[in-house]
Amino acid sequence: MGRPTLVVHALRHSGDTTRVGFVVSKAVGGAVVRNRVKRRLRALVRPLVNDSCQAAASCDVVVRALPAANTEPGRVAEDLTGAWRSAYDKALAVTV
Repeated sequence: MGRPTLVVHALRHSGDTTRVGFVVSKAVGGAVVRNRVKRRLRALVRPLVNDSCQAAASCDVVVRALPAANTEPGRVAEDLTGAWRSAYDKALAVTV
């Protein structure tokens, strides 16, 4: 699910934990900027993973930051929450 600052991909699996990976390319900025964006994303994802784990379905999730994640950091939380919910709901709708 795409948003202006990031894209979230989710795939349901039969395991018992939800795993999350982050992709922050050089297009976002230099090493310091990319690491800052990853730290922000990790902090924002923690509560979402906890809520998702209570749904009793596990997914592999990839969060890909776009260059706007650095230029519009205030928008990232809103975009992540919306994209996460959409991607997670779509992944749950697919039968394993």
